Amino acid sequence: MKFKLKIQQKIQLFIISASIIIYIVAIGYISISDRKEAFKNAALVTNEIVQNYALDISNQLNSDMSIVKTLSYSYLVYDTIPKAQWKTLFKDMYLEVFKKNPHFYALWDSWELSAIDPNWTKTFGRYSMVVSKDANGNIFSDSSYRSMEVESQIYDKIIKKRRIPSIWEPYLDNYAMGENKRSLMTSLNSPILKDGKYIGIVAIDITLDNFQQIVKQINPFEGSYAYMISNGGLIAGHPNQEILNQKIEEVFPEDFKTFNIQEKIKAGEPFSYSSKNIEGVKLYYSYAPIIIKDTNTPWSIAISVPINTIMAEANRNFKISVIVGILGILLLVLVIAIIGRNIANPITKITKLLNQLSIGHLDDKMRIQIKTGDEIEEMSEALNSSIEGLNKKVDFANNIGQGELSHDFDLLSDDDILGKSLIEMRKSLVKADEDDEKRTVEDEKRRWNNEGLAKFADILRQNNDNLENLATEIIINLIGYLEANQGGVFILNDDDKENVILSLLSAYAYDRRKFMKKHIELGEGLVGNCAIEKKTIFMTAIPQDYLEITSGLGGANPNCLLIVPLKVEQNVLGVLEIASFKVFKDFEIEFVEKLAESIASTLSSVKINIRTSELLERSQQQAEEMTAQEEEMRQNMEELQATQEEMRRKENHLKNIIEEMKVHEDKLKKTIDKYKNQK
Repeated sequence: MKFKLKIQQKIQLFIISASIIIYIVAIGYISISDRKEAFKNAALVTNEIVQNYALDISNQLNSDMSIVKTLSYSYLVYDTIPKAQWKTLFKDMYLEVFKKNPHFYALWDSWELSAIDPNWTKTFGRYSMVVSKDANGNIFSDSSYRSMEVESQIYDKIIKKRRIPSIWEPYLDNYAMGENKRSLMTSLNSPILKDGKYIGIVAIDITLDNFQQIVKQINPFEGSYAYMISNGGLIAGHPNQEILNQKIEEVFPEDFKTFNIQEKIKAGEPFSYSSKNIEGVKLYYSYAPIIIKDTNTPWSIAISVPINTIMAEANRNFKISVIVGILGILLLVLVIAIIGRNIANPITKITKLLNQLSIGHLDDKMRIQIKTGDEIEEMSEALNSSIEGLNKKVDFANNIGQGELSHDFDLLSDDDILGKSLIEMRKSLVKADEDDEKRTVEDEKRRWNNEGLAKFADILRQNNDNLENLATEIIINLIGYLEANQGGVFILNDDDKENVILSLLSAYAYDRRKFMKKHIELGEGLVGNCAIEKKTIFMTAIPQDYLEITSGLGGANPNCLLIVPLKVEQNVLGVLEIASFKVFKDFEIEFVEKLAESIASTLSSVKINIRTSELLERSQQQAEEMTAQEEEMRQNMEELQATQEEMRRKENHLKNIIEEMKVHEDKLKKTIDKYKNQK
């Protein structure tokens, strides 16, 4: 059965239905795309956060491991040092290193007796030295002989078989002697190998309390939390203390099997997945490896984020889109109903014109002239006005499409919804351009910061054996990277404990290295105050007599001065001073402050290495002197033995002469007696 519909009914049926479908499809597509993009961005942010924390923890562990490896490599000369001295020498080194690293729980070693005692014939038995703290925080040292009668099940059968540096699985131990409090700990060790033979081991014990505090602070989203896992799958850090030291397969049994968590942690891979917890809440998990250099036992840190949390904004945008769509449809229905009521009879010209409009045809020639003096004339005039307004909107849209965002457009009235939408579209495009420009600037800052950190990381790695070369490379490259003019690196000189000063290690100005003798006492001037306060000083109003930047054309005061302390855990090792005609921006100051931490960490390691080298060189010198004295004594003994042999030989010769004289004397007496008898 064929239904005949009036124009008003046709408009309401077809146009409104089509508009509703278009709205539904558009809102659905935008919503799905927005949700996907929101989840993708949140996942990227989560991954970046967990990777940054993993890198921070890796740097801390690698710093400690470098100390252990340095000690183990240094001990390869143990057999060149007299046995009576090397134990005392190594103990002094332990005490020095332990004082410089207050976060160490214990520093210890273990030496195979078969390697240090030629008379020891057993395959087990060892000598160990330990440096630790008592309950009052006092440093003490101890030494002992272990496993003298029977092999140790852990040391001889497990630890000795490791031939590369390693980090141990977490274990519970007393946090301080005399206390019942137990803390989760781990050990970093490096074997002492000589010509492939196991000589002993050097290790440090550290508590995981510091890393647990880091884990507790990681909550980038509401309801999120972080946890740290060892290579063997033990929970080494978690906001819930009851879960510590449990196996991850017990905490996440389903995820453990489904996503091969253990294998990926052992392989040192970053990975992520989504799953539901026991309450049925869907969570997003992101894992990042904690790599300790030269070991094959990486750990991992993970973040758990409720998906509903990261999708909250997308859900809110979806609801707003639905409300706006419904309001738009209602408004469209109202407009179409008003137009339908005003169209009384199908007029040929209007119908033809409407048919052209219905297929999307629109130009300036589309005009109708009706002079009826009634509602139809008014309708035609309104239609002409609508066509004129549409043409303006088309022209406006074309200009917007060509990038002419400043093109003028006047609304037909306050009720010109389409015109307002076009204006809002232009505002959105302008805002999008501004946001894109801001995003580009932020990306450029981030790229500049990352490239700078990577560049100076290479410099710090390549120049970590000489303080002066390290400081020179740092200040030359930093002045160039910041486009500054002058700078200097001051290092804390505490050789004289009664007179601790800041010494200028290296300076730079106008493409020239300046080497000058300059010492600043703590608290003296801005540099000295920076070392005392341990805070960055940034000035744009520089005193006239403080500093002058000079060149071949003359001199002038700088426009800004940046003084940053080089500190490690509130311990100031030096000060970095930079002067420039260009005023530094906030992100550049933050970059220098972050770089200062890496420089301070490297300076600490270099000073420890230099101190270790000096101690070893001193011990070698003493060994050489003792060897020379032994050689001189041996030569004296040989000369004494030769003299004794010569004296014995002369004594025997004299005895022989005396015997011969006695024989002659006897003969002479006999001759005299015989002569007397004859007479």
